[in-house]
Amino acid sequence: MIIRKKENWLRMLFIWKGSVLPQILFRLLLLLFISIVIVYFRGSFFNYKIQLNPGPFTLFGIALAIFFGFRNNVSYERFWEGRKLWGSLLNTTRSLTRQAQTLVQTEDKEEINKFVDLLISFTYALKHQLRHTDATNDIAEISGENLANKLKPATYKPAMLIKEMGLWVKKHRLKGDFDSILTVSFDQNLSELSNIVGGCERIASTPIPYTYKVLLHRTVYIYCFLLPFGFVDSLGWMMPVIVSFIAYTFVALEAVADELEDPFGLEPNDLALNSLCRTIENTLLELSDRDLKTPTPEKDYILN
Repeated sequence: MIIRKKENWLRMLFIWKGSVLPQILFRLLLLLFISIVIVYFRGSFFNYKIQLNPGPFTLFGIALAIFFGFRNNVSYERFWEGRKLWGSLLNTTRSLTRQAQTLVQTEDKEEINKFVDLLISFTYALKHQLRHTDATNDIAEISGENLANKLKPATYKPAMLIKEMGLWVKKHRLKGDFDSILTVSFDQNLSELSNIVGGCERIASTPIPYTYKVLLHRTVYIYCFLLPFGFVDSLGWMMPVIVSFIAYTFVALEAVADELEDPFGLEPNDLALNSLCRTIENTLLELSDRDLKTPTPEKDYILN
């Protein structure tokens, strides 16, 4: 996720890092070259003049912009739902930590900290599952090698950690450290963790239909590569510049939509899951009266 202070309006025009321009620059340069060739030959191809009226391009461009608006709304909705789920994760883990710290009738602080460590391990395990990486090292560092080795073969480590937390609740309920009412409250919050995992998995495993993306992709590029023939006569040598600017708008919108479609990835505009995990870890450590971990310095202004 890109985090930077508000820039001057003039400087914003020249920002490179964090924009999608590096990804689409080659395509824009290719279109610029083709447009220059077309204007040089005045829209002729093997002595055959390709005459396209600019009127239909104007009308079709408006329709394409509306189509893109819908496409970007769908992608941003997925991004925002992912952020709300991780916000809910922060709130739920805080509630569970507070319950363990203040309501469980035990003087064994190590046992309470063990439950809090399970919550922290769960947070990191969810991040790794969404990014298809291995959570074993993080779980070992937080909750110990024994639990890490136990969960190493598991495919869905967050679900297994919820099970471990459920077993912790069961053990202390049988010991009489809290009553049935508190057990229900713990169970409700653990179920909320399950709902958060399910919501994140739904976003990660259900992309926007492929045929929908192909249709939009083809339409954009066919439109952009036909555009020079429609404006070559009316714009002359300014046509390559104008066409490249129009293409930048549509191609960049497509690139942004593709980035936001999967909010849990490692693209610059995806959710900063590493930073969110560190935030949750530090707030739970603080609630447990333990030392906070020093935040890892972020590279430049991009959080991942």
